[in-house]
Amino acid sequence: MDRRKFLTYVGGVGALAAMNANQKADALEQAMNDELEKRITKPAICTTYGRESGPRVPLKPGQVYHMGHDPRLPRMSDKPTLLEFFEKRFGPSSHLLQSARLAKINGLPEKTILACLLHDISVGSYIKTDHGYYGAQLVEPYVDEEVSWAIRYHQSLRFIPDEAVGYPYPEAYIRYFGEDYKPEPYIFKDAEYARNHKWYMTSRQICINDVYSFDPNVVVSLDDFKDIIARNWRDPEQGLGYDNSPCAHMWRTMIFPNNFL
Repeated sequence: MDRRKFLTYVGGVGALAAMNANQKADALEQAMNDELEKRITKPAICTTYGRESGPRVPLKPGQVYHMGHDPRLPRMSDKPTLLEFFEKRFGPSSHLLQSARLAKINGLPEKTILACLLHDISVGSYIKTDHGYYGAQLVEPYVDEEVSWAIRYHQSLRFIPDEAVGYPYPEAYIRYFGEDYKPEPYIFKDAEYARNHKWYMTSRQICINDVYSFDPNVVVSLDDFKDIIARNWRDPEQGLGYDNSPCAHMWRTMIFPNNFL
């Protein structure tokens, strides 16, 4: 992506300078995602860079605030599955599919492939800020602990190079953010913890297969991963959002993203 286009995307030099390192990296990844695949889904839940969505317009006589199904979006079933969320709420998903494709080509275990497939689902469907942590919360009840752990800590590890396993510091971070910026302290703290964990390489593989997955000429189908999802993902009997899990409300927010309350 051209630097000028990126600056326009985030609102100019001043807006970029006001971001911390983690926000800059998230903004870059989202900008690359948006350029890779443009798809209308829903408003972001979390507005970033200090911009508000604007004041609420007073109701006119006879008007009511929106609640329930939004007719602008595909209607979800009574018992939504992960595949249905991919089809009707997650977007854009080309980057996720390309990441999982690379992991599969590289012969990685199915758990790692699934982690690559899900590592950024929060970015395009729920919330951009601290997307690794939110993404891990979204999937924790339905996957092996190793998968959710890897998704959580990829957010920190992406800033920390490890040449020994094939992960140099991303050149894009230097090009867009400068050579002298550093992430927030919690990023370094979490990365240090992850480096000494038994599942370090699972999370690191997300990073490795992440940075090479923005090719506009590569088309990947979700069908290629349905078997892996079936073996490694547990859809609740009640449907995602209705199973009383600690994250059920997050899935419901994606089902009804534009409710007034």
